[in-house]
Amino acid sequence: MDNISCIRQQADIKQINRCKDRVSELSGSFDYLSNGLELAGNNVRLKILFLLYEEKRLCVCDISDILGMTISAISQHLRKLKDRKLIETEREAQTIFYSLTKEYEKMLKPFFKILDENKILETI
Repeated sequence: MDNISCIRQQADIKQINRCKDRVSELSGSFDYLSNGLELAGNNVRLKILFLLYEEKRLCVCDISDILGMTISAISQHLRKLKDRKLIETEREAQTIFYSLTKEYEKMLKPFFKILDENKILETI
């Protein structure tokens, strides 16, 4: 492996310190965003999150029918999303409905807007 070194003439200490402070200040936000994006990086979970964003709430049977997957498989994905607090539940009689938490709904909105507006990506 080559020894990689920096060849800059002079460090901008103000810039470096400003960036260090900003990264430190946003540490919790980086953790929160990373947590959500890590789970959303799975194709099925991203679809589930998108459906919950679009429809506001769905039960496991709805998601199973929409994605053509078993209830068991969908339940495993929902459990991971719920454990990491991306989604929340609401029970009505025997049915449990899933929805995005308000925080992740706000965070994922720009991604889903891009996804919705760039339908051309489906043909690539």
